[in-house]
Amino acid sequence: MNEILGYLLSVVMGFTLGLLGGGGSILTVPIMVYVMGIDPVMSTAYSLFVVGLTALIGAYGYWRRGQLSLKTAIVFAIPSFASVYATRKFLMPAIPDTIAQIGGFTLTKNILVMLVFSVMMMVAAVSMIRDKKRSEPAEEEKQAADLKFNYPLIFIEGIVVGVLTGFVGAGGGFLIIPALVVFARLPMKLAVGTSLLIIAAKSLIGFIGDVQNYGDAIDWTFLAFFSLMAVIGILLGTWISKSISSAKLKPAFGWFVLVMGVFILLKETLGA
Repeated sequence: MNEILGYLLSVVMGFTLGLLGGGGSILTVPIMVYVMGIDPVMSTAYSLFVVGLTALIGAYGYWRRGQLSLKTAIVFAIPSFASVYATRKFLMPAIPDTIAQIGGFTLTKNILVMLVFSVMMMVAAVSMIRDKKRSEPAEEEKQAADLKFNYPLIFIEGIVVGVLTGFVGAGGGFLIIPALVVFARLPMKLAVGTSLLIIAAKSLIGFIGDVQNYGDAIDWTFLAFFSLMAVIGILLGTWISKSISSAKLKPAFGWFVLVMGVFILLKETLGA
């Protein structure tokens, strides 16, 4: 029963990723850990593949509609590629399984991953709840050639997002989209499409590091079916995004993610 629920939730994850350009992928790890009972570290590895594949398909849909800036994606993605690969290949294996004993509480590697994940979920939630519509419809026609880049800030943001992506297995769209809007001055729809391409590239590159470290332990059959369900979701989300304003849906989804983040934090620290 839990397995069926997990696959249905993967469709929801893909749907929100296609509709919002971020946020949906942050549900993948909790679905795998709490619904399907998969180890948190392996769940982050699976998440990178699922998120990468679904985001790539979603990005294609936005590209066909002219809502993707390839130049911006390249500027942002280069430092992100390096940091996400290094995090999965070198940092994650270097973290010991048992990190510290604090009174009666044992901080393990798995608990650390979930704690960082819960904090990221709450930050993402606040960002989505407070987000306002940033551009008028006419601005969606703005061309990539007219964009002005703050290269140092985009570079730093790429590194930070890459490390966080590698550590918790989330796509980081809730960090990428504000960066693209503020630093690259992209209108919202263009930022969503560009975000999906960046998420796809760095997530799949991060997964390469996992294949090198945990290749024998990966359940490829499960991963393929879970990914298929998520792809169905992102195709639905991308299609519906043509007629629904994501600005109206982000606050509601943000509250849901906030509740999930608090739940994970309490469960990992208090055993709630």
